[in-house]
Amino acid sequence: MSTQTIERMAVEVEGEGDPIVLVHGLGGSSNTWTPQLGILAGRYRIIRPDLQGSGRSPLGSGSLSVDGFVDSLIRMVKVLGVERAHFAGHSLGTIILQKLAIAEPRLVRSLTLCAPLLAPPDQGRQGLKDRAAKARADGMGDIADAVLKVAISNHTRQANPVAFAGARESLMRQCPQGYAATCEALAAVEAADVTRITAPTLLIAGEDDPIAPASVARTIADRITGARLHVLSRIAHWTTFEAAPEVNALMKDFLAAQR
Repeated sequence: MSTQTIERMAVEVEGEGDPIVLVHGLGGSSNTWTPQLGILAGRYRIIRPDLQGSGRSPLGSGSLSVDGFVDSLIRMVKVLGVERAHFAGHSLGTIILQKLAIAEPRLVRSLTLCAPLLAPPDQGRQGLKDRAAKARADGMGDIADAVLKVAISNHTRQANPVAFAGARESLMRQCPQGYAATCEALAAVEAADVTRITAPTLLIAGEDDPIAPASVARTIADRITGARLHVLSRIAHWTTFEAAPEVNALMKDFLAAQR
């Protein structure tokens, strides 16, 4: 494994084979995808960036935007010599990848969208702005606790406390300023016209996810020709942590079908 700095992003690169780019969501990092590394190792060249302002990637000056994330990812894969890749995203990462797949269709071999979103609902945009202000004023402690009350299912809390701990650690480790700027980028985003996506697409949703409801995943799947949707029972928003065995099995089969 090597860690590179590309486009102001800390990028983990490991393995050989077909490239796969794994994109985290709000409050996440490259470690969002740690539970999936076992099924990808030995088959794929795994590329895991920390988006600007998240994880180990500095915020820098100025604001963040989803379009800026898209552009940075496109430039990142070009620096790494990638001409075509599989892409997988979680939450905010799914919005970024929808836009990337439309902007650069020849770059995208397949899409895996976990806890997929089109855009925040109108009532949620002000909440994201308020959360950004709180992060800047008070740090991440209260935010992590509030987010995890809805982002992790009751079943996961009881049956898989390691997943809960992993999600909380991810949130607590965020730079408050970077997290705030990412909240504002998400609050400002407009939905992509996903009917324009031509890549084979797998969607994985949690039955108990109030942030990215399964109904939204169904809407997205209905709009993308040939898309596959799987809804996981008793799972909320952090699908890669909460339902690692199920996500791994679905991704493994889906990616194998694209060879």
